[in-house]
Order: sequence, then C-alpha cells, then structure tokens
Amino acid sequence: MRVKGQRGRVKQTKSRNLLDRFTEHSDSILKFMIDFTVPFDNNQVERDHRMMKTHQKVSGCFRSKEGADYFACCRGYISTLKKNKRNVLEGISLVFRGKPFIPNQA
Repeated sequence: MRVKGQRGRVKQTKSRNLLDRFTEHSDSILKFMIDFTVPFDNNQVERDHRMMKTHQKVSGCFRSKEGADYFACCRGYISTLKKNKRNVLEGISLVFRGKPFIPNQA
C-alpha cells in the first residue's frame, strides 16, 4: 500500500519474496528429488557454523584473525573427514605424517 507522497517501488510482502525465490531458484530448491546425493536440508552447514560461534562464546573471542582462520581450517578438515565417513583420529594423524586425506572431487 502506497502512502501519499511515497516514491519508488511498493514494498513486497514476505510471502511474495518467498514465492519469487522459489520461482527463481526452483531447480536448486528441488534438487534433492532428482539427485539423491543432495541432502534435503542444510543442517550440516549450520552445525559447522555453530561450532565456531560456540568457541567464540566460551572463550570470549578469537585472539587474532590468524587464530580464527586456523580454527576454521581444523574444523573444516574434521567436518570433511566425517562427511566422507573417515576416522577423525586417523585423519588427524595422517596430517602429522604429511599425508592428509583429500577427498576425490566429483
């Protein structure tokens, strides 16, 4: 609804924005129905980010950007091991032997 003297586009409702996103990204949204390797939800990504936020809450902050980058790198490697059904301790020991696990790129 336009207010007298208002310029520009009329603000869309949240429902309309959602409908527009579904229309624009329908191939991606329903990909899990065609490709069974694509998960139904995105919970794993949320879990990965939650660990970073938890560390930040417990310790107050990261002491440096470099420390945050190292933490993210380590957590990313562990997450990759888990997603590929690899033993986490074995994967970490491989890093120290100079032979880290690198997944095949499909």
